[in-house]
Amino acid sequence: MAYDQFAYVYDRLMSDVPYDEWMSVLLREKDHFQVTGTRLLDVGCGTGEWTVKASVHGFETIGIDLSESMLSMAQQKAMEAGQSIRFFQMDMAEAGELGQFDLITIFCDSLNYLETEEAVRQTFNNMHHMLASDGIFMFDVHSVYKVNELFVGQTYSYDDGEAAYIWNSFEGEFENSAEHELTFFIKEEGDLYARFDEFHKQRTFTIDQYKAWLTEAGFKVESVTADFTDEEPSDTSERIFITCTKR
Repeated sequence: MAYDQFAYVYDRLMSDVPYDEWMSVLLREKDHFQVTGTRLLDVGCGTGEWTVKASVHGFETIGIDLSESMLSMAQQKAMEAGQSIRFFQMDMAEAGELGQFDLITIFCDSLNYLETEEAVRQTFNNMHHMLASDGIFMFDVHSVYKVNELFVGQTYSYDDGEAAYIWNSFEGEFENSAEHELTFFIKEEGDLYARFDEFHKQRTFTIDQYKAWLTEAGFKVESVTADFTDEEPSDTSERIFITCTKR
């Protein structure tokens, strides 16, 4: 899946994304597991908004993403912020030769863009390979409830006068998956708007499935929480956070 056009409006349309809350979750878990190292790999970094925040916070950060245009924007942000961050274009399911990291994150439901069980399992294997023995691996995913109840069959819209979108979600070809059709309108000169369309697929799995694959990869699942809190997930939780250590 490419974000070639989407990258240029992503930050504008995602301006309310709570990046600071992801940082709070990371720091909470880092302190809890007494991780003293600062080498951080941000997987699925997108336009680098959170990656740069992590670098500013003092982490020695590397970002990877599949989209060249997203990474171009991420590199520009890093330069503007005066941060030295290395970015690499690669599939998380194929990553594995970037060195050892004290913290590895796959935030903002990036893992949900993997369409097959094998890709998820391979990603976990790769993260295990790159995680330091005393580090932590953290990720968040959409819950089964969110995919089936809040995505499938729903329509969302946004319009601030300068940019607008219509977002329709449908049931995907796999269990607990959704397909998103997005139409964007971006204001250009005068009253003219440029239109472009995006098609995204997302898939999630049950918590028990994720836990089994993590254990298979050599991780110990330390905590499963929901919605940026330290509470266990409920039937209506929307975002599931999982923190692991290396066995």
